[in-house]
Amino acid sequence: MSEANVALPSMRVSYEAGALDESSLAAHWYEQLQLWFDEAVEAGIPEPNAMVLATADAEGVPSSRTVLCKGFDERGLVFFTNYTSAKSHDLTATRVAAATFPWFPLQRQVNVRGTVEKVSAAETAEYWGVRPRGSQLGAWASPQSRVVSNRQSLEASLLGMERRFADAEKVPVPPHWGGWRIRPEAVEFWQGRPDRLHDRLRFRRDRENWVVERLAP
Repeated sequence: MSEANVALPSMRVSYEAGALDESSLAAHWYEQLQLWFDEAVEAGIPEPNAMVLATADAEGVPSSRTVLCKGFDERGLVFFTNYTSAKSHDLTATRVAAATFPWFPLQRQVNVRGTVEKVSAAETAEYWGVRPRGSQLGAWASPQSRVVSNRQSLEASLLGMERRFADAEKVPVPPHWGGWRIRPEAVEFWQGRPDRLHDRLRFRRDRENWVVERLAP
């Protein structure tokens, strides 16, 4: 075994960066998320909008990957992807997802769980319009999640798209590309504390209302 593997059992950090109590919690989950997100940005955390997205297929086989959250409000959290990707197949089959923002330097994480829906074509077009042209062409070129023969085939596909849209001032939105919104049923705010007695406060939907619960760590 390597020295790193031998050291794994003793690797630990004492979480003493802060605390979270009911009195300091915002009235709504999306307001609390905005507060913590702003603090993550101010702390200089790389890609603070990165979240680990967990899905499962129709047989219950799970998958996870990191995606970028591109917006959130009282309706939920939005990210964009290829609708023919593995994650989109999962979401189409089950209509549920979970996501985690892992803000390790702040000793925090936010966990979201809920149902999903596709965003409107207008919302997709609005975001598509601010994407770099190279990313737009890449969305046309990549058959996301499919097996490809080599890197060169991807680069050749991208070159083909560059030629296809060479005279176009604006690259159109691919018909197979768009946004998903996670509509939360539960949002947990996790703050690390000493002795592993972490603070865990959860907003949980109860019919039309939201309740706040403290969870044991």
